[in-house]
Amino acid sequence: MAYQKLQVERALEVIKSDTINIPNVAGPSVSGTTDGAVPSKLVDSTASFTSNVLGYIVYNTTTGTGVATVTSVDSATVLTLSANIIGTGENYTLYADDNQGCVLYAGSGGNIRVLTAGGDDVIFDAVPAGSFVPVQVKRVFSNGTTPTNTIALW
Repeated sequence: MAYQKLQVERALEVIKSDTINIPNVAGPSVSGTTDGAVPSKLVDSTASFTSNVLGYIVYNTTTGTGVATVTSVDSATVLTLSANIIGTGENYTLYADDNQGCVLYAGSGGNIRVLTAGGDDVIFDAVPAGSFVPVQVKRVFSNGTTPTNTIALW
């Protein structure tokens, strides 16, 4: 009997958000470490930001809990963010928002509320720990999602 085998190339731990999609790690990205603390700003004196990063998704990779978008490029070293997610000495990655859909791995069990690639807002009830959600997903909502350690897979 034939069966479908999930084979992935890339993965990213999901930071849940009611407004921001999961970024595609295969798309353009920029990483660094902040060296200044200004609320809702990303300050990196070693960076060379351009207007190309406007709209990018920012992950705080030190805490693994902060996600925002770039709302303006103030200078080559300072970005304004949609939320105050990062402090001095913390690592970040900026991702282009070009995720056309990914599947999920649920590290712990519970309900998972997602935005599908087709634009549907759906809650998967009682997803068992250690299982896959084989639906093309663009976002995992923080409101309505209980599992932790959710991984996006492409």
